[in-house]
Amino acid sequence: MIARASARATTLAVLLAVLSPSPAFAQESVTDILSFLLTNRSIATDDSARDAEAAAATRDAISRFLLVELATLPSVSSSVGFTYRADRELGGAVVRSSDSFGPSFVERSLTAGALRPALGVAYQEASFDRIDGRKLSDGTLVATASRIVGQVEPFDVETVSMRLRTRTMTLTTNVGLTDRLDVSAALPFVRLMLNGQRVDTLRGTPFIQATARADASGFGDLAVRMKYNVARSRASGLAVGAEARFPTGAEENLLGSGEFSFKPRVVGSMEWSRLALHAQLGYSIGGLSREYDYGAAFAVVGSPRLTVVGEVLGRRLESAGRLTETIAAHPSLAGIETIRLTGVSDATHRATLVGSIKWNVAATWLVSASLLRPVTTAGLTATVIPSIVVEYSFTR
Repeated sequence: MIARASARATTLAVLLAVLSPSPAFAQESVTDILSFLLTNRSIATDDSARDAEAAAATRDAISRFLLVELATLPSVSSSVGFTYRADRELGGAVVRSSDSFGPSFVERSLTAGALRPALGVAYQEASFDRIDGRKLSDGTLVATASRIVGQVEPFDVETVSMRLRTRTMTLTTNVGLTDRLDVSAALPFVRLMLNGQRVDTLRGTPFIQATARADASGFGDLAVRMKYNVARSRASGLAVGAEARFPTGAEENLLGSGEFSFKPRVVGSMEWSRLALHAQLGYSIGGLSREYDYGAAFAVVGSPRLTVVGEVLGRRLESAGRLTETIAAHPSLAGIETIRLTGVSDATHRATLVGSIKWNVAATWLVSASLLRPVTTAGLTATVIPSIVVEYSFTR
């Protein structure tokens, strides 16, 4: 009897678990998880085609935002902290080109010097809390809603919340092939963590509709750079360069763009004894979007071992897209309208302020600590992004 009662209780528990509403879970690639989270709708709009179109556009926009941020997140400059040149006035002796250790993210015109290699490792961590100015993690991002015409508040609303974090470690190398030509490479290793939830609130009663999580890691897109110093006067000068990005990251996990891009660039520098100004302009061909980028930096030599840097970085992407809401009348219920979150392909501008300290801890070891602060709302943004770089320049 006890065994039969136990079996009946177990059967009843299984039936209740199966029949009771419960949130759905996803454990696939990051792209699959975003699709699951953003297309798993429950509000009956009677327009499934428009629902699917809006959900897919939202998914594609958020995926593109992630790819744009990860594939083009400001990476450390290829310019090394220790630069050298042959001084003709000293009979060709090799001397430091500048007392400044240079900017952190903006290039400078100086090159490392003939046969001067350097190695470095950089670490950045970002917690994205807003998307196109909307809060991302507090459950107020409306995906779909229904309301009575003339009223402000919807009676049925689906919201999406996401916590997106990335940790990126980048290995860098730079070699001065000649006194004026540098070649460098940067290979990032990225970890992307996503936790998401979709909630349907009908007349004040919330129901968790879907839950998704992802934890993906792997190599990002490899960047190979070249810089040639075309003109110089002591530490000041003009340089031209280019950057090629190869699609080595897994696109399905949003670790890489999946496309090759090429960016020519021009760099100008003005340096005095304790102050330096740097500027760069670039244009990207290929990749996720055509892109214009600019950067400016000033560096102050605080002491022979310390340089303080301030920078501004900007990008204009022609087709990165943005999120928007559309409102349409319900096809079968008079007086009811549907609000849908969707994505449109528009040009956007992103700008970031950077503050850095570069410290020569010993010999040719250089440690740089930076804080990056986005000042525009386009795409995915974090309140602040910390970065630390350790660099070693080989001596002869």
